[in-house]
Amino acid sequence: MNTGSRHAGFTLVELLVAIGILAMVAVLGWRGLDGIVRARVALTQEMETTRGMQLAFAQMQNDCENAAGSELMRGQPSLLWDADRLTLVRKVYVEHEPSRLQVVSYRVVNGQLIRRESPGTRDLDQVGALWQALASDAPADNSPSVVLQVGVNAMQVQGWQNNAWRNEPTAVGGTGEQPPPGGGVLPQPGVNPLEPTGVQVALTVQGLGQPMVKSFLLGGT
Repeated sequence: MNTGSRHAGFTLVELLVAIGILAMVAVLGWRGLDGIVRARVALTQEMETTRGMQLAFAQMQNDCENAAGSELMRGQPSLLWDADRLTLVRKVYVEHEPSRLQVVSYRVVNGQLIRRESPGTRDLDQVGALWQALASDAPADNSPSVVLQVGVNAMQVQGWQNNAWRNEPTAVGGTGEQPPPGGGVLPQPGVNPLEPTGVQVALTVQGLGQPMVKSFLLGGT
């Protein structure tokens, strides 16, 4: 009988090395998992932002497609815009009822893209009063505000007028002056703005590297 044989086992040094290797693998695995989770969260937020922008653009497209033309407005302008605001008159259709006119306004306020709409009317004189109410930015019970998108840093609006994109409407005839910025008032009689045929909106949103740009035809033309 060989009394000198010993049972095989791990030394303390070997155990420490094994524990160190397992710790390194655990740290690397945690970092990789943390990176995957962070990337997934960022991607989900970006997808939600993109989806919200698509819904906002879809609403703008619907308003622009139903924009009232100069013929329907009897010479009165139905669209004004500047760097950070879009205001237009659109047609509203209700089943079994005559079509009506409605004033719609888009603007960025405190990082929110807000859409306001007036009640529908068939009176052109009342359209001017509704326009003034929306341009005042004062809250009104008959012109509710709807937040279409949050985290909006800026909005830039241009109109396709006289074969060029313009930051503000260009008017000809009468005094030849341009409408005031912000669409605060309608142009005075005798000033006939060249009717634009399209609108381009660029929205700069937090979390997106580049502005999202969308062009719309007016009146479905």
